Amino acid sequence: MLRVHPVTAFKDNYIWLIGRTGTPKVAAVDPGDARPLLGYCAAHGLEPCVILITHHHRDHAGGVRELLDYYDVPVYGPVHETIPGLTHPLGEGARVTLPEIGLTLQVMELPGHTRAPLSYAGAGMLFCGDTLFTGGCGYLFEGTAAQMHASLTRLAALPGETQVYCGHEYTLENLGFALHVEPDNPDLHARIAAARRLRAQGLPTVPSTLEEERRTNPFLRCHIQQVIDAAEKYAGRRLSRPDQVFAVVRQWKNELDARA
Repeated sequence: MLRVHPVTAFKDNYIWLIGRTGTPKVAAVDPGDARPLLGYCAAHGLEPCVILITHHHRDHAGGVRELLDYYDVPVYGPVHETIPGLTHPLGEGARVTLPEIGLTLQVMELPGHTRAPLSYAGAGMLFCGDTLFTGGCGYLFEGTAAQMHASLTRLAALPGETQVYCGHEYTLENLGFALHVEPDNPDLHARIAAARRLRAQGLPTVPSTLEEERRTNPFLRCHIQQVIDAAEKYAGRRLSRPDQVFAVVRQWKNELDARA
C-alpha cells in the first residue's frame, strides 16, 4: 500500500515522502530544507531513493545539495529551470518510474507560477508544488494569467478522486478569500468548518481532492456564473472569457494579500 508522509518545513511548507508499506524507500518531493527531512527519516526508518522537484524556488529545492551529501540518489526536475543537483531533467509528457516503491508518475509542465514548473500525477495522487493550492493557486511570478488558467484547467480535468498534495498549508487563508468570491457557496462553508477542525488538532488540511477543489476553489471555477458575476463586479466591467475572470480573481487576491 502506498503511503504519503507529510514533513513540515519553514513556516508552512510541506515536503512529501512517498513510500510503500514494507519498504523503507521513499521519494522526496520538494525538499526545500534538508534538516526536517533527515530528522523524519531517521525517526521513522525511511531512506530517500529519489528526489522530485516541482520548481526552482528555494523553499522547494534548497535542501537538495545537503541531501545529496547523505544519499546518492537521482534528482528529477524541470528541464527549463535551474535546479541544484539536477540529474534527470524532465518536460511535458515524461514519465518517472520508481521501481523501489512500485510507482510511475506522469509529468505535466504547467507554466504560471514559474516559467516551467512540473506536476507529478499517478496512482490517484497529484504533487503540484505551488501551481494548485488547496483552495487557491500560486502567485504569477514568471508566467501569465492565461498560462496559469490553462494549467489549472488541465489539472481540474484529472479524476475527481485525485488526492492533491500541494506545497504549503494555505487552506484556511485561501478559503477565507474564496468567501469574498462566493459567500453563498454551501460547500465552501462546510470545507472551512472541516479545515478549522483539522488545524485545531494540529493536523494538515492537505491533501484535498480535485472534486473538492472543483466545488470550492474559485480559481478552478472561473466558468461558474457566481464567480463570473463576482469578478465582473470587482473589475467594474464585463468579462467574456474564463481566463479573463481568472486574471481578475488572481488580482483581487493579490490586492487583499498586499493589505494583510
